[in-house]
Amino acid sequence: MAWFRNLIGVTVSNSSIKPRNKNPFPLSSLALFASFSSGSTTHENPSQYSGLGPTKTGEKPRVVVLGSGWAGCRLMKGLDTDTYDVVCVSPRNHMVFTPLLASTCVGTLEFRSVAEPIGRIQPAISREPGSYFFLAKCTGVDTNNHLVLCETVTEGAKTLDPWKFELSYDKLVIALGAEASTFGINGVNEHAIFLREVYHAQEIRRKLLLNLMLSDIPGISEEEKRRLLHCVVVGGGPTGVEFSGELSDFILKDVHQRYAHVKDYIHVTLIEANEILSSFDDRLRRYATKQLTKSGVRLVRGIVKDVKAQKIILDDGTEVPYGLLVWSTGVGPSPFVKSLEFPKSAGGRIGVDEWLRVPAVEDVFSIGDCSGFLESTGKPVLPALAQVAERQGKYLANLLNKIGKDGRGYANAGKDIEYGDPFVYKHLGSMASVGRYKALVDLRQSKEAKGLSLAGFGSWFIWRSAYLTRVVSWRNRFYVAINWATTFVFGRDLSRI
Repeated sequence: MAWFRNLIGVTVSNSSIKPRNKNPFPLSSLALFASFSSGSTTHENPSQYSGLGPTKTGEKPRVVVLGSGWAGCRLMKGLDTDTYDVVCVSPRNHMVFTPLLASTCVGTLEFRSVAEPIGRIQPAISREPGSYFFLAKCTGVDTNNHLVLCETVTEGAKTLDPWKFELSYDKLVIALGAEASTFGINGVNEHAIFLREVYHAQEIRRKLLLNLMLSDIPGISEEEKRRLLHCVVVGGGPTGVEFSGELSDFILKDVHQRYAHVKDYIHVTLIEANEILSSFDDRLRRYATKQLTKSGVRLVRGIVKDVKAQKIILDDGTEVPYGLLVWSTGVGPSPFVKSLEFPKSAGGRIGVDEWLRVPAVEDVFSIGDCSGFLESTGKPVLPALAQVAERQGKYLANLLNKIGKDGRGYANAGKDIEYGDPFVYKHLGSMASVGRYKALVDLRQSKEAKGLSLAGFGSWFIWRSAYLTRVVSWRNRFYVAINWATTFVFGRDLSRI
Protein backbone atom coordinates (compact mmCIF):
# COMPACT_ATOMS: atom_id res chain seq x y z
CA MET A 1 0.00 0.00 0.00
CA ALA A 2 3.03 2.29 -0.28
CA TRP A 3 1.69 3.72 -3.54
CA PHE A 4 -1.55 4.68 -1.75
CA ARG A 5 0.32 6.50 1.06
CA ASN A 6 2.40 8.34 -1.55
CA LEU A 7 -0.76 9.33 -3.39
CA ILE A 8 -2.27 10.71 -0.17
CA GLY A 9 0.92 12.65 0.51
CA VAL A 10 0.90 14.21 -2.94
CA THR A 11 -2.80 15.05 -2.68
CA VAL A 12 -2.42 16.75 0.69
CA SER A 13 0.69 18.68 -0.28
CA ASN A 14 -0.92 19.97 -3.44
CA SER A 15 -4.27 20.78 -1.85
CA SER A 16 -5.58 24.26 -2.53
CA ILE A 17 -7.54 24.35 0.73
CA LYS A 18 -6.05 26.93 3.05
CA PRO A 19 -6.08 26.17 6.77
CA ARG A 20 -7.84 28.53 9.12
CA ASN A 21 -5.00 30.29 10.91
CA LYS A 22 -6.98 33.04 12.57
CA ASN A 23 -7.95 32.35 16.18
CA PRO A 24 -10.76 34.54 17.53
CA PHE A 25 -9.55 33.92 21.07
CA PRO A 26 -5.81 34.69 21.50
CA LEU A 27 -5.29 32.21 24.35
CA SER A 28 -4.63 28.64 23.25
CA SER A 29 -7.51 26.19 23.24
CA LEU A 30 -5.69 23.97 25.75
CA ALA A 31 -5.30 26.81 28.22
CA LEU A 32 -8.91 27.83 27.67
CA PHE A 33 -10.09 24.29 28.39
CA ALA A 34 -7.93 24.17 31.51
CA SER A 35 -9.49 27.37 32.78
CA PHE A 36 -12.96 25.94 32.11
CA SER A 37 -12.17 22.69 33.91
CA SER A 38 -10.75 24.40 36.96
CA GLY A 39 -14.18 25.84 37.74
CA SER A 40 -12.68 29.32 38.16
CA THR A 41 -14.91 32.25 37.27
CA THR A 42 -12.20 34.92 37.34
CA HIS A 43 -9.08 35.26 35.20
CA GLU A 44 -5.83 37.09 35.66
CA ASN A 45 -5.95 38.68 32.22
CA PRO A 46 -9.56 39.03 31.02
CA SER A 47 -8.46 40.94 27.90
CA GLN A 48 -7.13 37.68 26.47
CA TYR A 49 -10.70 36.44 26.27
CA SER A 50 -12.24 39.50 24.67
CA GLY A 51 -13.28 37.63 21.50
CA LEU A 52 -13.32 39.30 18.08
CA GLY A 53 -12.17 42.91 18.08
CA PRO A 54 -12.99 45.60 15.52
CA THR A 55 -12.00 44.89 11.93
CA LYS A 56 -8.56 46.17 10.99
CA THR A 57 -7.29 47.82 7.86
CA GLY A 58 -7.18 45.31 5.03
CA GLU A 59 -9.77 43.00 6.62
CA LYS A 60 -13.22 42.43 5.23
CA PRO A 61 -16.15 44.03 7.07
CA ARG A 62 -17.84 41.67 9.51
CA VAL A 63 -21.54 40.77 9.53
CA VAL A 64 -22.68 39.24 12.83
CA VAL A 65 -25.89 37.22 12.56
CA LEU A 66 -27.81 36.36 15.72
CA GLY A 67 -29.91 33.24 15.14
CA SER A 68 -30.00 30.23 12.82
CA GLY A 69 -33.64 30.12 11.78
CA TRP A 70 -35.23 30.69 8.40
CA ALA A 71 -34.34 34.37 8.21
CA GLY A 72 -30.77 34.14 9.49
CA CYS A 73 -29.84 31.11 7.40
CA ARG A 74 -31.31 32.54 4.18
CA LEU A 75 -29.35 35.73 4.85
CA MET A 76 -26.08 33.85 5.41
CA LYS A 77 -26.64 31.75 2.30
CA GLY A 78 -27.01 34.87 0.16
CA LEU A 79 -24.17 36.96 1.61
CA ASP A 80 -21.15 37.51 -0.64
CA THR A 81 -18.25 36.09 1.38
CA ASP A 82 -15.75 37.78 -0.95
CA THR A 83 -17.10 41.03 0.46
CA TYR A 84 -17.88 40.09 4.08
CA ASP A 85 -16.71 37.91 6.92
CA VAL A 86 -19.74 36.14 8.40
CA VAL A 87 -20.08 35.30 12.10
CA CYS A 88 -23.13 33.43 13.35
CA VAL A 89 -24.12 33.21 17.02
CA SER A 90 -26.82 30.69 17.90
CA PRO A 91 -27.61 28.07 20.56
CA ARG A 92 -28.03 25.48 17.78
CA ASN A 93 -25.66 24.67 14.92
CA HIS A 94 -28.34 23.83 12.38
CA MET A 95 -31.48 25.13 10.73
CA VAL A 96 -34.76 23.27 11.26
CA PHE A 97 -37.11 22.76 8.31
CA THR A 98 -40.15 23.39 10.51
CA PRO A 99 -42.93 22.49 8.00
CA LEU A 100 -41.90 18.83 8.23
CA LEU A 101 -41.07 18.76 11.93
CA ALA A 102 -44.43 17.22 12.88
CA SER A 103 -43.65 14.21 10.66
CA THR A 104 -40.58 13.37 12.75
CA CYS A 105 -42.63 13.02 15.96
CA VAL A 106 -44.23 9.75 14.79
CA GLY A 107 -41.39 8.36 12.68
CA THR A 108 -42.62 9.33 9.22
CA LEU A 109 -39.31 11.16 8.84
CA GLU A 110 -36.07 10.86 10.78
CA PHE A 111 -34.77 13.86 12.68
CA ARG A 112 -31.69 14.41 10.52
CA SER A 113 -33.98 14.87 7.50
CA VAL A 114 -35.24 18.22 8.80
CA ALA A 115 -31.94 19.58 10.19
CA GLU A 116 -29.39 21.33 7.96
CA PRO A 117 -25.95 22.19 9.46
CA ILE A 118 -24.98 25.87 9.31
CA GLY A 119 -21.65 24.93 7.71
CA ARG A 120 -23.47 23.48 4.71
CA ILE A 121 -25.71 26.51 4.31
CA GLN A 122 -22.74 28.91 4.35
CA PRO A 123 -19.48 26.98 3.78
CA ALA A 124 -17.35 30.07 4.48
CA ILE A 125 -18.13 29.66 8.18
CA SER A 126 -16.20 26.38 8.12
CA ARG A 127 -13.23 27.41 6.01
CA GLU A 128 -12.65 31.17 5.84
CA PRO A 129 -10.21 32.59 8.44
CA GLY A 130 -12.49 35.48 9.45
CA SER A 131 -15.84 33.65 9.47
CA TYR A 132 -17.08 31.62 12.42
CA PHE A 133 -20.00 29.89 14.06
CA PHE A 134 -20.23 30.22 17.85
CA LEU A 135 -22.52 27.93 19.87
CA ALA A 136 -23.69 30.66 22.21
CA LYS A 137 -26.55 32.96 23.07
CA CYS A 138 -26.58 36.72 22.91
CA THR A 139 -26.92 38.41 26.30
CA GLY A 140 -26.69 42.05 25.26
CA VAL A 141 -26.04 44.54 22.46
CA ASP A 142 -23.90 47.68 22.83
CA THR A 143 -24.83 49.72 19.75
CA ASN A 144 -22.64 52.69 20.74
CA ASN A 145 -19.49 50.55 20.55
CA HIS A 146 -20.74 48.08 17.92
CA LEU A 147 -20.43 45.15 20.33
CA VAL A 148 -22.45 41.99 20.92
CA LEU A 149 -22.19 40.33 24.34
CA CYS A 150 -22.40 36.53 24.25
CA GLU A 151 -22.36 33.52 26.54
CA THR A 152 -21.63 29.95 25.51
CA VAL A 153 -24.37 27.33 25.66
CA THR A 154 -23.82 24.32 27.92
CA GLU A 155 -25.87 21.23 28.70
CA GLY A 156 -26.39 20.32 32.33
CA ALA A 157 -24.40 20.86 35.49
CA LYS A 158 -21.60 18.42 34.61
CA THR A 159 -20.46 20.29 31.49
CA LEU A 160 -18.11 23.24 31.12
CA ASP A 161 -19.07 26.50 32.79
CA PRO A 162 -20.64 29.12 30.51
CA TRP A 163 -18.05 31.42 28.96
CA LYS A 164 -18.68 35.10 28.21
CA PHE A 165 -17.12 36.91 25.26
CA GLU A 166 -17.64 39.93 23.02
CA LEU A 167 -17.91 40.32 19.26
CA SER A 168 -17.37 43.53 17.37
CA TYR A 169 -19.53 43.98 14.30
CA ASP A 170 -19.68 46.22 11.28
CA LYS A 171 -23.23 45.14 10.47
CA LEU A 172 -25.48 43.36 12.97
CA VAL A 173 -28.50 41.30 11.91
CA ILE A 174 -30.87 40.22 14.67
CA ALA A 175 -32.76 37.11 13.53
CA LEU A 176 -33.59 35.51 16.87
CA GLY A 177 -37.03 34.24 15.90
CA ALA A 178 -39.78 33.87 18.46
CA GLU A 179 -40.81 31.49 21.21
CA ALA A 180 -44.03 29.63 21.92
CA SER A 181 -46.75 31.72 23.53
CA THR A 182 -48.13 30.40 26.81
CA PHE A 183 -50.39 33.42 27.53
CA GLY A 184 -49.27 33.24 31.15
CA ILE A 185 -51.21 30.02 31.75
CA ASN A 186 -49.96 28.21 34.83
CA GLY A 187 -48.21 24.89 34.24
CA VAL A 188 -47.64 25.10 30.48
CA ASN A 189 -43.84 25.31 30.62
CA GLU A 190 -43.65 22.56 33.22
CA HIS A 191 -45.98 19.96 31.69
CA ALA A 192 -46.54 20.70 27.98
CA ILE A 193 -44.19 20.01 25.08
CA PHE A 194 -43.79 22.61 22.35
CA LEU A 195 -43.12 21.77 18.70
CA ARG A 196 -40.51 24.22 17.41
CA GLU A 197 -37.16 22.42 17.67
CA VAL A 198 -35.81 18.97 16.86
CA TYR A 199 -35.38 18.18 20.55
CA HIS A 200 -39.10 18.94 21.04
CA ALA A 201 -39.96 16.36 18.37
CA GLN A 202 -37.58 13.87 19.99
CA GLU A 203 -39.23 14.40 23.38
CA ILE A 204 -42.71 13.93 21.89
CA ARG A 205 -41.67 10.73 20.14
CA ARG A 206 -40.07 9.23 23.24
CA LYS A 207 -43.03 10.18 25.43
CA LEU A 208 -45.55 8.76 22.95
CA LEU A 209 -43.75 5.43 22.61
CA LEU A 210 -43.15 5.22 26.37
CA ASN A 211 -46.86 5.67 27.06
CA LEU A 212 -47.72 3.01 24.49
CA MET A 213 -45.42 0.49 26.15
CA LEU A 214 -46.44 1.38 29.72
CA SER A 215 -50.12 0.98 28.88
CA ASP A 216 -49.50 -2.63 27.87
CA ILE A 217 -48.06 -3.61 31.28
CA PRO A 218 -50.27 -5.94 33.39
CA GLY A 219 -51.99 -4.28 36.33
CA ILE A 220 -52.56 -0.88 34.71
CA SER A 221 -56.13 0.25 35.43
CA GLU A 222 -58.53 1.05 32.63
CA GLU A 223 -58.68 4.69 33.68
CA GLU A 224 -54.89 5.05 33.78
CA LYS A 225 -54.54 3.29 30.43
CA ARG A 226 -56.96 5.73 28.81
CA ARG A 227 -55.10 8.67 30.34
CA LEU A 228 -51.69 7.46 29.19
CA LEU A 229 -52.95 7.01 25.65
CA HIS A 230 -54.82 10.30 25.43
CA CYS A 231 -52.86 12.74 23.26
CA VAL A 232 -54.02 16.34 23.62
CA VAL A 233 -53.00 19.05 21.16
CA VAL A 234 -53.70 22.67 22.13
CA GLY A 235 -53.85 25.07 19.19
CA GLY A 236 -55.68 24.68 15.88
CA GLY A 237 -53.19 26.41 13.61
CA PRO A 238 -51.29 24.65 10.80
CA THR A 239 -48.75 23.09 13.20
CA GLY A 240 -51.41 21.71 15.56
CA VAL A 241 -53.58 20.41 12.72
CA GLU A 242 -50.67 18.77 10.88
CA PHE A 243 -49.43 17.12 14.06
CA SER A 244 -52.94 15.84 14.82
CA GLY A 245 -53.17 14.46 11.28
CA GLU A 246 -49.79 12.75 11.53
CA LEU A 247 -50.73 11.31 14.92
CA SER A 248 -54.04 9.94 13.64
CA ASP A 249 -52.24 8.32 10.69
CA PHE A 250 -49.75 6.79 13.10
CA ILE A 251 -52.56 5.36 15.23
CA LEU A 252 -54.58 3.97 12.33
CA LYS A 253 -51.68 2.47 10.37
CA ASP A 254 -49.10 1.46 12.98
CA VAL A 255 -50.54 1.37 16.50
CA HIS A 256 -53.56 -0.71 15.48
CA GLN A 257 -51.22 -3.22 13.86
CA ARG A 258 -48.40 -3.40 16.41
CA TYR A 259 -50.16 -2.53 19.67
CA ALA A 260 -53.39 -4.45 19.18
CA HIS A 261 -53.94 -4.83 22.94
CA VAL A 262 -54.37 -1.09 23.47
CA LYS A 263 -55.58 0.10 20.07
CA ASP A 264 -59.06 0.90 21.38
CA TYR A 265 -57.73 3.15 24.14
CA ILE A 266 -55.54 5.60 22.21
CA HIS A 267 -57.14 8.75 20.84
CA VAL A 268 -56.34 12.37 19.96
CA THR A 269 -58.07 15.57 21.09
CA LEU A 270 -57.45 18.93 19.41
CA ILE A 271 -58.43 21.97 21.51
CA GLU A 272 -58.89 25.37 19.85
CA ALA A 273 -60.43 28.55 21.24
CA ASN A 274 -61.99 29.54 17.90
CA GLU A 275 -61.97 27.97 14.43
CA ILE A 276 -59.14 25.67 13.36
CA LEU A 277 -56.95 27.00 10.52
CA SER A 278 -58.49 30.46 10.87
CA SER A 279 -56.36 31.93 8.06
CA PHE A 280 -57.66 29.41 5.50
CA ASP A 281 -60.71 29.57 3.26
CA ASP A 282 -64.04 28.61 4.92
CA ARG A 283 -64.51 25.65 2.60
CA LEU A 284 -61.04 24.34 3.43
CA ARG A 285 -61.67 24.69 7.16
CA ARG A 286 -64.85 22.63 6.88
CA TYR A 287 -62.99 20.02 4.86
CA ALA A 288 -60.22 19.85 7.46
CA THR A 289 -62.76 19.46 10.27
CA LYS A 290 -64.48 16.62 8.41
CA GLN A 291 -61.21 14.79 7.66
CA LEU A 292 -59.83 15.09 11.17
CA THR A 293 -63.09 13.86 12.67
CA LYS A 294 -63.14 10.99 10.21
CA SER A 295 -59.61 10.07 11.29
CA GLY A 296 -60.69 9.86 14.93
CA VAL A 297 -59.50 13.27 16.13
CA ARG A 298 -61.90 14.80 18.65
CA LEU A 299 -62.27 18.57 18.15
CA VAL A 300 -63.02 20.62 21.24
CA ARG A 301 -63.66 24.36 21.30
CA GLY A 302 -62.46 25.84 24.55
CA ILE A 303 -59.81 27.89 26.35
CA VAL A 304 -57.24 26.27 28.61
CA LYS A 305 -57.18 27.92 32.03
CA ASP A 306 -54.75 25.70 33.93
CA VAL A 307 -52.35 22.83 33.22
CA LYS A 308 -51.71 20.16 35.84
CA ALA A 309 -49.30 17.22 35.73
CA GLN A 310 -51.87 14.80 34.33
CA LYS A 311 -54.83 16.95 33.29
CA ILE A 312 -55.78 20.32 31.86
CA ILE A 313 -58.68 22.47 32.99
CA LEU A 314 -60.79 24.39 30.46
CA ASP A 315 -62.61 27.68 30.98
CA ASP A 316 -65.93 25.90 31.57
CA GLY A 317 -64.42 23.76 34.33
CA THR A 318 -64.04 20.63 32.20
CA GLU A 319 -61.06 18.47 33.20
CA VAL A 320 -59.23 16.71 30.39
CA PRO A 321 -56.75 14.00 31.47
CA TYR A 322 -53.78 13.43 29.19
CA GLY A 323 -50.69 11.32 28.77
CA LEU A 324 -49.09 13.58 26.14
CA LEU A 325 -49.73 17.33 25.88
CA VAL A 326 -48.44 19.26 22.85
CA TRP A 327 -48.75 23.06 22.96
CA SER A 328 -49.02 24.85 19.62
CA THR A 329 -50.83 28.15 20.16
CA GLY A 330 -48.69 30.59 18.21
CA VAL A 331 -45.51 32.50 18.97
CA GLY A 332 -44.36 35.76 20.50
CA PRO A 333 -41.10 37.65 21.13
CA SER A 334 -38.65 36.17 23.60
CA PRO A 335 -37.80 37.92 26.91
CA PHE A 336 -34.40 38.87 25.46
CA VAL A 337 -35.98 40.57 22.44
CA LYS A 338 -38.37 42.42 24.75
CA SER A 339 -35.42 43.56 26.89
CA LEU A 340 -33.56 45.21 24.00
CA GLU A 341 -33.85 48.99 24.12
CA PHE A 342 -34.93 49.32 20.51
CA PRO A 343 -38.15 50.78 19.10
CA LYS A 344 -40.88 48.15 19.26
CA SER A 345 -43.67 47.31 16.85
CA ALA A 346 -47.04 45.83 17.76
CA GLY A 347 -46.72 42.75 19.96
CA GLY A 348 -43.28 43.67 21.33
CA ARG A 349 -41.25 42.81 18.23
CA ILE A 350 -38.18 44.82 17.25
CA GLY A 351 -39.39 47.71 15.11
CA VAL A 352 -37.90 48.10 11.63
CA ASP A 353 -38.37 50.48 8.71
CA GLU A 354 -39.05 49.65 5.06
CA TRP A 355 -35.44 48.48 4.55
CA LEU A 356 -35.48 46.26 7.66
CA ARG A 357 -33.21 48.66 9.55
CA VAL A 358 -33.65 49.34 13.24
CA PRO A 359 -34.20 53.13 13.45
CA ALA A 360 -32.15 55.35 15.73
CA VAL A 361 -29.16 52.96 15.76
CA GLU A 362 -26.45 52.59 13.16
CA ASP A 363 -25.70 49.34 11.29
CA VAL A 364 -28.37 47.21 12.98
CA PHE A 365 -30.99 45.24 11.05
CA SER A 366 -33.67 42.80 12.20
CA ILE A 367 -35.52 40.12 10.24
CA GLY A 368 -37.80 37.16 10.85
CA ASP A 369 -40.31 36.52 13.62
CA CYS A 370 -38.55 38.84 16.09
CA SER A 371 -39.13 41.93 13.94
CA GLY A 372 -42.09 43.93 12.68
CA PHE A 373 -42.74 47.12 10.76
CA LEU A 374 -43.10 50.22 12.89
CA GLU A 375 -46.43 52.01 12.79
CA SER A 376 -44.74 55.00 11.14
CA THR A 377 -44.06 52.94 8.00
CA GLY A 378 -47.78 52.50 7.38
CA LYS A 379 -47.28 48.76 6.84
CA PRO A 380 -48.93 45.99 8.85
CA VAL A 381 -46.86 43.65 11.03
CA LEU A 382 -46.24 40.54 8.93
CA PRO A 383 -47.27 37.10 10.21
CA ALA A 384 -44.69 34.82 11.82
CA LEU A 385 -44.32 32.53 8.80
CA ALA A 386 -41.32 30.76 7.30
CA GLN A 387 -41.92 32.33 3.89
CA VAL A 388 -41.86 35.83 5.40
CA ALA A 389 -38.58 35.15 7.20
CA GLU A 390 -36.99 33.54 4.14
CA ARG A 391 -38.00 36.43 1.88
CA GLN A 392 -36.63 38.98 4.35
CA GLY A 393 -33.33 37.09 4.60
CA LYS A 394 -32.95 37.03 0.82
CA TYR A 395 -33.79 40.73 0.51
CA LEU A 396 -31.36 41.80 3.24
CA ALA A 397 -28.54 39.66 1.80
CA ASN A 398 -28.89 41.45 -1.55
CA LEU A 399 -29.05 44.82 0.21
CA LEU A 400 -25.91 44.17 2.28
CA ASN A 401 -24.06 42.85 -0.78
CA LYS A 402 -24.89 46.09 -2.60
CA ILE A 403 -23.73 48.17 0.37
CA GLY A 404 -20.50 46.17 0.65
CA LYS A 405 -19.63 46.47 -3.03
CA ASP A 406 -20.10 50.23 -2.75
CA GLY A 407 -17.48 50.28 0.01
CA ARG A 408 -20.02 51.03 2.75
CA GLY A 409 -19.83 47.67 4.56
CA TYR A 410 -17.75 48.91 7.48
CA ALA A 411 -19.09 50.30 10.74
CA ASN A 412 -20.55 53.81 10.56
CA ALA A 413 -20.01 53.92 6.79
CA GLY A 414 -23.66 53.61 5.79
CA LYS A 415 -24.82 57.18 6.43
CA ASP A 416 -26.52 59.04 3.57
CA ILE A 417 -26.52 55.92 1.42
CA GLU A 418 -29.20 55.15 -1.13
CA TYR A 419 -30.71 51.78 -0.18
CA GLY A 420 -32.89 51.32 -3.23
CA ASP A 421 -36.25 49.60 -3.26
CA PRO A 422 -37.80 48.81 0.15
CA PHE A 423 -38.85 45.32 1.20
CA VAL A 424 -42.23 44.23 -0.15
CA TYR A 425 -43.89 40.99 0.92
CA LYS A 426 -46.24 39.09 -1.36
CA HIS A 427 -48.01 36.13 0.21
CA LEU A 428 -47.65 32.95 -1.85
CA GLY A 429 -50.36 30.98 -0.08
CA SER A 430 -50.68 28.44 2.72
CA MET A 431 -50.64 24.65 2.89
CA ALA A 432 -51.46 22.11 5.60
CA SER A 433 -51.69 18.33 5.73
CA VAL A 434 -54.67 16.78 7.55
CA GLY A 435 -53.64 13.11 7.35
CA ARG A 436 -54.89 10.14 5.32
CA TYR A 437 -53.12 11.43 2.16
CA LYS A 438 -55.19 14.62 2.27
CA ALA A 439 -54.05 18.24 2.43
CA LEU A 440 -55.20 21.83 1.94
CA VAL A 441 -53.71 24.37 -0.48
CA ASP A 442 -54.88 27.98 -0.20
CA LEU A 443 -53.32 30.29 -2.81
CA ARG A 444 -55.15 33.48 -1.88
CA GLN A 445 -53.13 36.64 -1.24
CA SER A 446 -55.03 37.28 1.98
CA LYS A 447 -57.99 35.99 3.95
CA GLU A 448 -60.33 38.49 2.29
CA ALA A 449 -58.97 38.07 -1.25
CA LYS A 450 -60.20 35.68 -3.89
CA GLY A 451 -58.02 32.93 -5.28
CA LEU A 452 -57.49 29.24 -5.88
CA SER A 453 -58.07 26.84 -3.01
CA LEU A 454 -57.74 23.06 -3.24
CA ALA A 455 -58.33 20.10 -0.93
CA GLY A 456 -57.88 16.34 -1.18
CA PHE A 457 -55.32 13.91 -2.55
CA GLY A 458 -54.17 16.29 -5.29
CA SER A 459 -53.45 18.94 -2.69
CA TRP A 460 -51.53 16.39 -0.63
CA PHE A 461 -49.35 15.63 -3.66
CA ILE A 462 -48.76 19.39 -4.17
CA TRP A 463 -47.97 19.77 -0.45
CA ARG A 464 -45.35 17.04 -0.51
CA SER A 465 -43.83 18.16 -3.81
CA ALA A 466 -43.59 21.78 -2.67
CA TYR A 467 -41.89 20.95 0.61
CA LEU A 468 -39.55 18.45 -1.02
CA THR A 469 -38.31 21.17 -3.36
CA ARG A 470 -38.03 23.70 -0.51
CA VAL A 471 -35.83 21.49 1.70
CA VAL A 472 -32.53 23.34 1.97
CA SER A 473 -30.05 20.87 0.43
CA TRP A 474 -30.03 17.97 -2.02
CA ARG A 475 -28.74 15.79 0.79
CA ASN A 476 -31.84 16.41 2.90
CA ARG A 477 -34.15 16.10 -0.11
CA PHE A 478 -32.70 12.66 -0.61
CA TYR A 479 -33.21 11.82 3.07
CA VAL A 480 -36.83 13.01 3.00
CA ALA A 481 -37.67 11.11 -0.19
CA ILE A 482 -36.11 7.90 1.13
CA ASN A 483 -37.87 8.27 4.50
CA TRP A 484 -41.25 8.73 2.81
CA ALA A 485 -40.66 5.69 0.61
CA THR A 486 -39.48 3.56 3.54
CA THR A 487 -42.48 4.54 5.66
CA PHE A 488 -44.87 3.78 2.82
CA VAL A 489 -43.44 0.29 2.27
CA PHE A 490 -42.46 -0.83 5.79
CA GLY A 491 -44.42 1.47 8.12
CA ARG A 492 -43.03 3.76 10.79
CA ASP A 493 -40.16 2.78 13.06
CA LEU A 494 -41.45 2.24 16.63
CA SER A 495 -38.05 1.88 18.28
CA ARG A 496 -37.66 4.06 21.36
CA ILE A 497 -34.03 5.17 21.08
